[in-house]
Amino acid sequence: MSESAARVENPVRSAFVVVSNRLPVDRVTEPDGSVRWRTSPGGLVTAMEPVVRDLGCVWVGWPGSIDEELEPFAVGAMRLRPVALSAKDFAEYYEGCSNDTFWPLYHDVISPPGYHREWWDRYVTVNRRFAEAAAEAAEPGATVWVHDYQLQLVPAMLRELRPDLVIAFFLHIPFPAHGLFGQLPWRRQVLEGIIGADVVGFQRVADAANFRSAVRRYVGAPSNGNRILVGDAPDGSGGPERHVLAQEFPISIDAAEFAALAASESVQRRAREIRAELGDPKRVILGVDRLDYTKGIRHRLKAFSELLQDGEIDPAEVTLVQVASPSRERVEAYQHLRDEIEVTVGRINGDFGTIGHSPVVYLHRGYPREEMAALYFAADVLAVTALRDGMNLVAKEYAACRFDERGALVLSEFAGAADELRRAVLVNPHDINGLKAGIVAALRMPEAEQRQRMRAMRKVVFRNDVARWSSDFLRSVEGAAAQRILAEAPEAPAGDGAPDPDDGIGAGNQAHPPTTPIFLPTGLDAVLRRLAAEARLLVACDFDGTLAPIVPHPDQARILPRAEQALSVLQNAPGVDVAIVSGRSIADLRATGLRTDGRILSGSHGAELVGLPGDEQVPTVSATRTPDEDLRYEQVRELFERHAAGRAGAWVEQKPFGLVLHGRGVAELAEAEAMLAAAAAEAEDLREQLGGLRLRGGKLVTEASVRDTDKGVALHTIRTALPEGSAVMIGDDDTDEDAFRALESGDAAIRVGTAPSVAEFRVADPEEVAAMLARLAELRTGVVIGS
Repeated sequence: MSESAARVENPVRSAFVVVSNRLPVDRVTEPDGSVRWRTSPGGLVTAMEPVVRDLGCVWVGWPGSIDEELEPFAVGAMRLRPVALSAKDFAEYYEGCSNDTFWPLYHDVISPPGYHREWWDRYVTVNRRFAEAAAEAAEPGATVWVHDYQLQLVPAMLRELRPDLVIAFFLHIPFPAHGLFGQLPWRRQVLEGIIGADVVGFQRVADAANFRSAVRRYVGAPSNGNRILVGDAPDGSGGPERHVLAQEFPISIDAAEFAALAASESVQRRAREIRAELGDPKRVILGVDRLDYTKGIRHRLKAFSELLQDGEIDPAEVTLVQVASPSRERVEAYQHLRDEIEVTVGRINGDFGTIGHSPVVYLHRGYPREEMAALYFAADVLAVTALRDGMNLVAKEYAACRFDERGALVLSEFAGAADELRRAVLVNPHDINGLKAGIVAALRMPEAEQRQRMRAMRKVVFRNDVARWSSDFLRSVEGAAAQRILAEAPEAPAGDGAPDPDDGIGAGNQAHPPTTPIFLPTGLDAVLRRLAAEARLLVACDFDGTLAPIVPHPDQARILPRAEQALSVLQNAPGVDVAIVSGRSIADLRATGLRTDGRILSGSHGAELVGLPGDEQVPTVSATRTPDEDLRYEQVRELFERHAAGRAGAWVEQKPFGLVLHGRGVAELAEAEAMLAAAAAEAEDLREQLGGLRLRGGKLVTEASVRDTDKGVALHTIRTALPEGSAVMIGDDDTDEDAFRALESGDAAIRVGTAPSVAEFRVADPEEVAAMLARLAELRTGVVIGS
């Protein structure tokens, strides 16, 4: 070991354990033969740095060397627990099952996967080794965060070894549709491995939906919204043994760090040098990828070549710089890919180059972050043409580095980043003509449009940075831990106010919510003080379960008087806007007696929106269903009514753009949950057949929307129409999570109840919401609102 690494006591243990295939360090041999360890430059390491720093975690992983047993050691603040791999492990578990089975399968079988039993057997063996190492490193009741496709069996193995642990899993690559995933001979084992976790995270909404669908089909575990219902409760109630949260948490970058790096004098100087070294072309197109068949490098080169042939671009004026960092060079398919790309580059340069200029500059190597920042700033266009990509952080890095708000991003719609960077020039890389048109549009984009698009993308990247990714995920894990504590607590006598694991909502007889919130932070009043002092403030609230207590039938719901009074005071205060963001239709909101004049109303999960400045209460989105939406609506209505038929207390609520199957009135909780799970499973089948359906779960309800909108989209639309300012969003169920994730730095997300959430703050129930709104009104206006 070098001076950069220090041995630590074995066994090394922690209340927080991270598990990944590789340790977050690389071994470096100096010219004098000495060895030191340095932090790896990868995105996962960057993403986890705040966790490592703040929680003092132990990181379990392979150190990168074959057949070497290392004792635990530390590098800086990181305590590391190495797991050894033999040459056979590396060949069969890593190169074989991980990268020649799961990688191509999860990337839509762009290259055929290999299914070899000996690879699978080794995968099981190595996953068991990682699980045992994590179990040894975890203190009692610890949280363990397992990462990525190499370790999909670890969560269930860990649960078997250590049932006291809170377990999380994050998949960094896509998860395929069940039809593709179903090819896997060991599909059930993999799914059961992953749902050993309490929280499962994905990059995209579609990935999480694909996973829940696969679990339902191949394991038989139904879902209610984002929650998978696993096993049977040991008390014989007919309910599930536990709930697994499976939803999207899109990973990101340290945007501020990239922006500062790009603005540094050395990087700016290097960017100018790069342009000069290229011969000062009028336009520079940049491609940055691992040399992998999923990245669409061949498609990009084909489009560029055809643009040269067509005369759409002048080879003397436009240069394509392709950085292709080496990847899996021992694998034959990757060797062939490299050969093919290099032959293509040679042909393009031979056909269109001159003695002093090559249209394509091909660089088969990796570069340090400083050089990448200079390349980003030197490039007029970044082309990301992935055929399938979990996220693609390169796109976000480019936006972060463009502090000048210039440049254009051509982005594949099959990259996860396309869900967030909607102002990029989105392309289908399989459509070569469309890809060519996108590249030309980016090259010819006026500077004013560049600035408009880049400003919007940078806002997204800075709002949803890597710190937010990790904090959102860990807050959901914390919520899952709280749910377990509640579920495992001894059952209190009836009527004593004991909290219910489902946020106080039972079937028939309602359990009482907790009188104080489990995670009520001491800093909430300070946040209210800060928000009250903002020049502009948006106060956005859900209705049911937030402003109004949950009741057996929605028609009975009424806003609490204190909450109504507080909102009235707030909306009359200068600089304050009040919005009700609900899953109810706007007509239903008005029917509750809620005051609506002077307020922005979003109904049907964003499908209805009125009250924005200047709209004079005219809906800002289409208020009528399309023929396709009508077709989906009728099929869902028939499905839900069939499940409600013959069950006392079950009924179907019809909204303008969706339907809700209610189970709160069903006398037996187990019967209600079984009905909802069966209906959700059939609705999922319908979604796969028809498309265009958005399925949501709630407190003993299953909802299907025929228009694909959500509260996050609604909140973004509202904020775009208002003067810039801060916002607070308050909500009580999973549909509010979309709105929480749409908030920006300096805003506040407040979740009612104890369910897993990305919200930073919690209150217990609508009564505490009313008290909090009254406090905000008092701080803003001086008006005291009594209880």
